[in-house]
Amino acid sequence: MKELPNPTLPLIGMLDFRAARPALAPQAAPVAQAAAANTDGFEIVWARHLDEVRQAQRLRYQVFAEEMGASLPSLPGAPAGHDVDVFDNFCEHLLVRTLATDDAPAAVIGTYRVLTPGAARRAGGYYSDTEFDLTRLRPLRESMAELGRSCVHPDHRSGGVILSLWGALAGFMAANGLNNMIGCASVSMRDGGHVAASLWEQLRHSHMASPEHHVRPRLPLPVEELNHGLQVEAPPLIKGYLRCGAKVLGAPAWDPDFNTADLPMLMRLADLPARYRRHFLGH
Repeated sequence: MKELPNPTLPLIGMLDFRAARPALAPQAAPVAQAAAANTDGFEIVWARHLDEVRQAQRLRYQVFAEEMGASLPSLPGAPAGHDVDVFDNFCEHLLVRTLATDDAPAAVIGTYRVLTPGAARRAGGYYSDTEFDLTRLRPLRESMAELGRSCVHPDHRSGGVILSLWGALAGFMAANGLNNMIGCASVSMRDGGHVAASLWEQLRHSHMASPEHHVRPRLPLPVEELNHGLQVEAPPLIKGYLRCGAKVLGAPAWDPDFNTADLPMLMRLADLPARYRRHFLGH
């Protein structure tokens, strides 16, 4: 998953596109769920057509490139002003849309993408494979989905949007027998990486996964060359993951394009605390 840190709201980050075919409804789901209206004036839907995916990609570009300053790679044939990568066309895309009114059409204000085990095989791997050696996660792959490219429009970061995304994702995982969620939680390196290094130093003592699930970064953040002794607070995104029982899988990777340090994380439905299980799954 690739998600950039959000200054006000927990974004969960873990997890691109042959523009030729429309995105389909979740392939692993036996029945695509209908749009769910929300009392806050938005709905949660799975993208079914390419134009819906394009709306998500435009939002991603606005947040990642224009707001956060990421240097996004450009794929041949990809429209300008869109964040498009080679995994997108293998992913299912979850959208939060405003409800259409007489004055304005519906607009995508939040998005997440999901790469299921079968889709990952067709794609040649997970996005996380490009940043980490995931060899030790091989026993989990048949029940492991990758979440990523999550973002929320800056006008809608009050909490309801991301919680609705999480609830839909939890329902998708449960309906398809997928227990493990992986992704990369990103920490900004605008300060040179000291906060990221210090956060890793804290989390490796408090929230590490068991050794059999540890992974190694392909381009490690040079923690020892940075000030890793600062007392820092985890960004809202990572706090949200940890509250849901997520574990850190290893040292952070450095992503020069996004100018972030990416922490590999694993969250398992079986480890959801009871209150989150009731909230997201209703039991």
